[in-house]
Amino acid sequence: MADGSLPITSLKGKVSDAEWQARVDLAALYRLVALHGWDDMIFTHISARIPGPEHHFLINPYGMFFGEMTASCLVKVDLDGNIVDKTPYFINPAGFTIHSAVHGARDDAQYVMHLHSDQGVAVSAQRDGLLPLTQHALIVLPQLAYHDYEGVALNLGERERIVSDLGDKKLLMLRNHGTLSVGATAAECWLGMFFLERACAQQVMALSTGRDNVLLAPESAQEEVRRQTGMGMGMIGGLAWPGCLRRLDRELPGYAE
Repeated sequence: MADGSLPITSLKGKVSDAEWQARVDLAALYRLVALHGWDDMIFTHISARIPGPEHHFLINPYGMFFGEMTASCLVKVDLDGNIVDKTPYFINPAGFTIHSAVHGARDDAQYVMHLHSDQGVAVSAQRDGLLPLTQHALIVLPQLAYHDYEGVALNLGERERIVSDLGDKKLLMLRNHGTLSVGATAAECWLGMFFLERACAQQVMALSTGRDNVLLAPESAQEEVRRQTGMGMGMIGGLAWPGCLRRLDRELPGYAE
């Protein structure tokens, strides 16, 4: 039982090795978000594509907190959000609207994370969006796109506009709403969101003194960081990911169940 009261039947050994690894990695992402205080109770979502030709995905059961997510409780769905395997849980259709759009359009979108953190939402509601104020922001900005707010994501027609606005970027600021990260691996998805959320938090703190008192990074420095980070988050994410899992094992164990 993940929290002492929720019955979870282990799927280890009952699904393919590839699916089980995707489940473990996705559950770890949920726990990491909770550990950093970026969760929104039972709302927002992280999803993963299961390797194979079926175009099946994993997403959180609606009603469970991120800090109690396990590999076995995750719900398998198809690209239309239909539940594939028998489960006692159901999903939030608003959540999968966003995720199905990105998964369906991008082969590299193996993991998609969407958050409503205080700082991320705050910056998404600022007219100028993320500013080139900090090193974290400069690393993020070349990979950041924007999507205007259209309401709660229940309209399937919004999927085309999300995909169009995201383009080939790895990060998306959903205006008046939150943040989104795409990764070919759980590690890449996590590190992209980590840098974006840190940049947003730093901007909120910097602007607390007023816009006139902040120092934008010089254009030459912005260009230099773009050149230095042109390969993206994949390699660095792979270096950081094992340490993230070790921290989970110490502070919030039980995700790989």
